[in-house]
Amino acid sequence: MISKKVGILGGGQLGKMLCQEASKLGIRLNILEKDDSFPAAGVCPDITYGDFKNYDDVLAFGRQMDVITVEIEAVNTEALHKLEQEGKKVYPQPHLLDLIKDKGTQKSWYSEHKLPTSPFELFADADAVRQAVRDGKWEIPFVQKSRKDGYDGQGVKVVRTESDLDDLLDVPCLLESLADIDKEIAVIVARSVSGEVKSFPVVEMEFHPTANLVEFLFSPSNISDKQKESAREIAESIATKMDIVGLLAVELFLNKDGRIWINEVAPRPHNSGHQTIEGNITSQYGQHLRAILDLPLGDTAERGASVMVNILGEDDYRGPVYYDGLTECLKLSGANIHLYGKADTKPFRKMGHATIVDESLEIAIKKAKQLKSTLKVITK
Repeated sequence: MISKKVGILGGGQLGKMLCQEASKLGIRLNILEKDDSFPAAGVCPDITYGDFKNYDDVLAFGRQMDVITVEIEAVNTEALHKLEQEGKKVYPQPHLLDLIKDKGTQKSWYSEHKLPTSPFELFADADAVRQAVRDGKWEIPFVQKSRKDGYDGQGVKVVRTESDLDDLLDVPCLLESLADIDKEIAVIVARSVSGEVKSFPVVEMEFHPTANLVEFLFSPSNISDKQKESAREIAESIATKMDIVGLLAVELFLNKDGRIWINEVAPRPHNSGHQTIEGNITSQYGQHLRAILDLPLGDTAERGASVMVNILGEDDYRGPVYYDGLTECLKLSGANIHLYGKADTKPFRKMGHATIVDESLEIAIKKAKQLKSTLKVITK
């Protein structure tokens, strides 16, 4: 049994799945959350009530732990820096959380380290963006992203016409060239305290047309071996250059001209790795725990073809959740359904996911689409 006290800032679905994985190794995780309405409360008996954005709450919680990790970037890193100075093990490291949660500094870091990403520029606000367009420095189309607090498709504005300039995000932001995307792919890489590095196989993502959220994820990805190797090399290069400890989810654009650009990264378990629970020998959650506890990293090989589908709140429904069609979906062979335990639904809220594992990717895709068309998250 591992005796170290491990604390997680945040008790959402990622925290819940970390707790479920930790139980296999006899690790009892501790969570900092505001109350017990969050998903992890159903599986974690050790909850400290507090705000992970509050300096004093994070500091007091962290001082009781041997190792501190996160399930979300938007935490009080000032307190984490203090804990690190006091000798606590904080993974991912606080300075990397500061770097990554600001998309401006994140993109600048790629540029400084000569890593492939789309051309970009930083701006103070919407007026500065409009002025750059008027001066001919930026031509439409382009993508505007808020530097901070963007999450699950929020904080992104695709500017395709001049009329879109009237509805810009009026926050510190960056503009980047609109990629000519063939496929959106992702690689999750883990790096341990000792520096061991292992990547999961490349996955391919299909996004919801309006919510800008992953709708389907396919493993293995339908790209060439050379492209897979290039994506893996880019992801491992980022993790190594950062010296990160824990997981790093690297989202990438495979452009139609064959170039691969870094979109953005997340220093934690990620939506693009949910399928690893059933689809790979080691899950992303087990790998993260191994990395931060300096245990040998696990085998990341695929068990077979897998497809993950996000279970999202239906449009026009807000209130107490009801899963219509769940009974029928539970009869579907190869379907592994994970409901996060959120009490209320709203349009496009992540309420769960399902992974279908099969010998054939074609059959797994067919089953995933059947599940998506059957299971509806509504109110009753």
